[in-house]
Amino acid sequence: MGFMDKVKAQATVLAEKAQEGAKAGQAKLSDMQAKKHADALLLELGGLVYSQQAGRAAGDADAKIAELIGQLRQHEEEHGPITVTSATLMAPAAPDGSFVPTPTAAGETPPPATPTPTTVAGGGGIPQSSGGIPTGTYSSDAEESS
Repeated sequence: MGFMDKVKAQATVLAEKAQEGAKAGQAKLSDMQAKKHADALLLELGGLVYSQQAGRAAGDADAKIAELIGQLRQHEEEHGPITVTSATLMAPAAPDGSFVPTPTAAGETPPPATPTPTTVAGGGGIPQSSGGIPTGTYSSDAEESS
């Protein structure tokens, strides 16, 4: 087997792996879009049920609710059961108005509630927030004012 044959074989293997990765990415994207669609249907259904319970429902609310339930059933037939999460499980907003998400089912830990300053290597020791926005002054700023 010549050198070019080895290169072609390796290129074929890499192309197959790339296609597998693309298919996996597309499947994940489709799952995310299906979940987003189910969440939208549930949100609308919840709003209609709430307006009924509050006595402010439109005259066609029952028909819309029946239609939404039909769409949710069809969605479950295509994508499997819908998991409804409790709104009380969501983490409350912090006193400063920021929101730190709760850990995911995969066991990931949330980011720290307060960002810790970091120093950029090679940046002259300029402190930066965790968002990457400089919070210090540059030496060129001091030179301009003199």
